[in-house]
Amino acid sequence: MAYLVLAYPELSNEDWNRIQNYRKDHDALFYEVVQPHFTLVFPLTNLPEKVFIDEIKQLSASFKKIDFTLRCATINKDAFSDYYHTFLVPDEGYSKIIKLHDLLYRGKLKNHLRLDIDYIPHIGIGNSKDASVCKEMVDQWNCREFSITGKINQLTIVKYENKTVTKIQEIILQ
Repeated sequence: MAYLVLAYPELSNEDWNRIQNYRKDHDALFYEVVQPHFTLVFPLTNLPEKVFIDEIKQLSASFKKIDFTLRCATINKDAFSDYYHTFLVPDEGYSKIIKLHDLLYRGKLKNHLRLDIDYIPHIGIGNSKDASVCKEMVDQWNCREFSITGKINQLTIVKYENKTVTKIQEIILQ
């Protein structure tokens, strides 16, 4: 069992459906596990649930809602597996999401931050063990202009166990 912090973005129905329809065909690893999201704290297994929740609530208490716009797809090699991933990455909101991620890794989570891996705010839309397949996905998105706007209004603390994500608590941002 692991605990994470996710931000499920507020999107228009049209954009949410566009992302989900694409994920249905290209995201074999996560489509059936979790809705479109930004991961802000990656899986942690060695903190008690109450300590984790209290820490996230305290650290995020003064953080404001984030507006973002996605206009670019990119490919990323998974540092922990043979998979490559296709990400939608924000232009607007990028730095605010990074600052929120970094803020949440202060205090009791400080020693859990992976400094050997760049944090790239993203919504995952596809994956494959074949890099060229993910490159094709990136090209499908980037060959034409797109703009997906949304908001991060809250953080969701979740438990991940047996390929199931369970919501524990939501934290409304200011």
